[in-house]
Amino acid sequence: MFDFILYPVSAILWFWHQVFGAVLGPDNGFAWVLSVFFLVFSLRVVLLKPAISQIRSGRKMQKFAPHIQKLREKYKNDRQRMAQEMQKLQSEHGVNPLGGCLPVLLQVPVFLSLFWVLRGFTPQAQSNYIFDSGGVQSFLQADLFGAKLGNWITQPEAELAAFDTSRTTMMAVGIPLMIVASLATYFSMRMSQKRQTDASMSNPQTQMMAKFMLYIAPVGTLISGWFLPMAIVLYFMANNIWTLGQTHFLTNKIDREQEREREKEIAEKKEVQRPKPGQKPAQTQNGGGTAVKVDSDGDESDSDETPQEKSGGGSGKSSGGGKAGGGGSSRPPKGGGGGNKNPQKNRPGKQAASAKKSNKKRR
Repeated sequence: MFDFILYPVSAILWFWHQVFGAVLGPDNGFAWVLSVFFLVFSLRVVLLKPAISQIRSGRKMQKFAPHIQKLREKYKNDRQRMAQEMQKLQSEHGVNPLGGCLPVLLQVPVFLSLFWVLRGFTPQAQSNYIFDSGGVQSFLQADLFGAKLGNWITQPEAELAAFDTSRTTMMAVGIPLMIVASLATYFSMRMSQKRQTDASMSNPQTQMMAKFMLYIAPVGTLISGWFLPMAIVLYFMANNIWTLGQTHFLTNKIDREQEREREKEIAEKKEVQRPKPGQKPAQTQNGGGTAVKVDSDGDESDSDETPQEKSGGGSGKSSGGGKAGGGGSSRPPKGGGGGNKNPQKNRPGKQAASAKKSNKKRR
């Protein structure tokens, strides 16, 4: 039924065993360990693009997390309307909530396929999908420091003895592998949660679930290793170590992309605020307190000068010309060009009277 998955997984494992078996020997335990490791790496490379999409989708979700919180508060009594509004908001921002689950969902059938392939390595088996009888016997004879790759810790002692190993040997090799796998799981999840914004973690339920998963996932890895074949434990360890390195690398990559986008937006805003080439910057006031307006040709004009004053300046010049001709009035023109609007008169009598008053006050 699931042969379309089992055959490709076993083919990848067979290929890497041929590569490392040619160097280390087909029955060498390290050749099989490296084959399992590179099976994981091959599958994770294929899932690299969905993983990048997962991180980008998570960053977009963080940006409008406050909007989602407002929708929850606004439609807390109408769940159907809340779901519609949240779906509308996600479509507007181009976010697919299921995109973050895709890499994890794709790994589930791979894990089950690998588990099923490893279970097929039995002494009675003549073949195991891509592997022939020679490949089956090679896997059964391979060990890692005395621990058989196809056996598990809680297996009955008699069965372990039939494969020329013991529970003590299986525990001595398996427990350190499980601890490394658990630590890699913890640090990768901790690194992911540190990237979460305060807005996305403002929900108490979300925060509690994140803390719960931070500890329950490593503990689950540690406990499940007692009931799984040693090769599956190696798969867990390689997969979690890859996840730790991938999380560090991809998050830094996305951070650099967002930093470049912010710098680009700032540069575009600065370009908008700059004047056009050949145009003088707008000034609020000139040296005399008069506003200056910049024309499109770059010429300055006095914005406070009214048309009457302009015409008055012209009439002042003409009246001045009339005076020069001998027919003009001696009275200075109002608003004439260069004339003082409020001339101060010299009154010596008034100044003398004010001086006498100040002398009397001093006495």
